[in-house]
Amino acid sequence: MCINRRFDKERLLLRSLCVVAVLAASQAHAGKPNIIVIYTDDQGFGDVSEFNPNAKFATPNMDRLAQEGIAFRNAHSSDSVCTPSRYGLLTGRYCWRTTRKSGVMGAEGPCLIDNGRMTLASLLRDQGYHTGMVGKWHLGMDFPGTTADRDWSKAVQDMPLDKGFDYFYGIPASLNYGILAWFEGRRAAVPPTLYTKKKKNARHVDYRIMPPYHDAADAEKGEFEVAPDFVDNQCLSRFTDKAIEWMETKVPDAKMGKPFFLYLPFTSPHYPVCPLPEFEGQGQAGAYGEFVIETDHHIGQILDFVKSAGIDENTMIVFTSDNGPERSWSGRIAEFGHDSRGGFRGGKRSVYEGGHRVPFIVRWPAGVTQPGRVWDKPVGQVDVISTVAELVGATVPNNAGEDSQSFAAVLRDPNADYVRQPLINRGEDDGRYAVTAGIWKLILPGKSKPVELYDLSTDPGETMNLASEHPAKAQQLQDQITEIVVNGRTTPGTPQHNDTGYWKQLTWMTEEAFTHPH
Repeated sequence: MCINRRFDKERLLLRSLCVVAVLAASQAHAGKPNIIVIYTDDQGFGDVSEFNPNAKFATPNMDRLAQEGIAFRNAHSSDSVCTPSRYGLLTGRYCWRTTRKSGVMGAEGPCLIDNGRMTLASLLRDQGYHTGMVGKWHLGMDFPGTTADRDWSKAVQDMPLDKGFDYFYGIPASLNYGILAWFEGRRAAVPPTLYTKKKKNARHVDYRIMPPYHDAADAEKGEFEVAPDFVDNQCLSRFTDKAIEWMETKVPDAKMGKPFFLYLPFTSPHYPVCPLPEFEGQGQAGAYGEFVIETDHHIGQILDFVKSAGIDENTMIVFTSDNGPERSWSGRIAEFGHDSRGGFRGGKRSVYEGGHRVPFIVRWPAGVTQPGRVWDKPVGQVDVISTVAELVGATVPNNAGEDSQSFAAVLRDPNADYVRQPLINRGEDDGRYAVTAGIWKLILPGKSKPVELYDLSTDPGETMNLASEHPAKAQQLQDQITEIVVNGRTTPGTPQHNDTGYWKQLTWMTEEAFTHPH
């Protein structure tokens, strides 16, 4: 009897130790999830049916991400156009701190991310992750030779494989910038040796990039370099297939404790709007709605894969868009009653909310407490790198992620006492800057436009300028953005240098104030 009781106690102790060990291993494993960042292109806040009850098409897979994760309804890209937003996402630093103060890059040119600067990919690589990128880059690449004298047998330089990624498959930039081929690693199996111009799109107000193409003898000035096998409407399918193919090779390691990071920047619903024929007729917003529906379908394929591969529980998916919707949003309101902006003012290129308030969702079954909730306080895409760093136990050095503030607490605690430091956005159409702190948003003057102050809690559509009624609040926000600009960082730490001196869009401060801050 005593022997049996002692045996039972020992067995119970052993079982308890095993449970503790399993829980500890589970918690340790949950601290380093697989990470997938899905980045759509020109998708507005109102182009997710979970965010827009009046949407004229359904996005069940995007909705599922929100229902099984956290929907951040006050999340912002760091700019209102492509290149600077992508720089901010990957580095946690505002692009206007670099030499690029406005506009987007072409396909070709020195990469905007300096060698040696920490990226989301290099941070995770140094934490033992496999790191892969599949999709649109648009941060500059160094191609062999010139347009008139290419040598495609040589490797592409200064590209994703030099910025922390172990694997790359994709295209250099938006489709309207040319050098269009399916690059894998540093080369394209079928190089862009032909030429084309934009072709009329029968189903939308934009253009198509599709055969027939022609050789150099018939090329006109300014035409795109394109590979014989490149077709614009194949981007989403190819990117999804390649992403899944790459993840399949990493699943065994992921199950053994070596996770992966996948950056998956889709090209939709950016022009050209070119949904595959099988999506024609779906939704009630024309070809654009069909294109978003197709995008949602491919996100569903990613969700299905991580579940079938047995890695769903500890895979964190971040879904967001690089900026607000292209100018065709107004036509969709008139023709279909669909507002891609989700009721906000402005769209792509605008300093108003419609230019940079974007869908942003985080789903992570093992790491998100109380899924299905909403977070209405401000966060930025620049915050992803510091959030991920905290989750995996990494340290962001003083000279990296200068504008990135971790929101990891929000994932873990529905009642987190989390307040984002002042968040800066920029409009491309007039070069104006905006700073948001809590419910207040200040738009700085520019191009003969005055200071504007909005209370976003009561006026999210930015219809009532309160600058004259609250001059003290306007001055407080102006002082905050000035400090953030001149200190080279938003977060606490050693001040850092911007990559240039004073620039003319800093209309509210003098060069003296920039150079010699008080």
